[in-house]
Formats: sequence, structure tokens, C-alpha cells
Amino acid sequence: RDGRTLIGYLRSVDQFANLVLHQTIERIHVGQCYGDIPRGVFIVRGENVVLLGEVDPNKTDPDSLGLVEVSLEEILEKQAVQQQEKEEADRIRAKAFKDRGLTFTTETTLDDMY
Repeated sequence: RDGRTLIGYLRSVDQFANLVLHQTIERIHVGQCYGDIPRGVFIVRGENVVLLGEVDPNKTDPDSLGLVEVSLEEILEKQAVQQQEKEEADRIRAKAFKDRGLTFTTETTLDDMY
């Protein structure tokens, strides 16, 4: 639900879709750059699983997709800038909606709606 991309070896899954991933990395994408954060063993609660699939390393090699690997500090900085830009755009959008008598709800404030 938080938009993370986790890549790892699937070690276990149960009837509730809870997952145990081994040698997991969290991949952060910003534009054409990416960075990996090693996470180790990672447990994902089933209600948070959106997509699970096998990855073909030959077809998903970042270099062949035109992505450039950057340092962890650099990708986190780029991610923070991207988040600030998104928040500023949401503030402008919310003000425009309010000026027209409408309400605007950002994606981050939505809870489970099922």
C-alpha cells in the first residue's frame, strides 16, 4: 500500500498471502535513476500484497531499461525532492478545488475503503 518495490527470494507463503522474502532489496525509482536498499529477511502481511510474480532477470536488467544506479544517499535525496514537489502540487490542487467550492483528498489520506 505504501508503493514500495521489494525484490527477493520467496521462501514462504500461507493461505492469507503472508509472504516471507529472503535476501530482499527495496528498489527506489526516481525518474531514470534507481537505488537499492538491502533489507534481508522481510515479512509482508497478506493484506498489503498487491502483486507477486516471478521476475526474469534477463528482461528486467536495469541497464537494459535505461536506468542509472546511484548511491543510496543520492536516491533518498531525489525521493525527498520528488515527495516535496508532489506535496506542493497537491496543496495547489487543493486550493484550486477549495476556491471552486469542492473538496480534494490526496491519495496519502485514503484509508482502507473496502
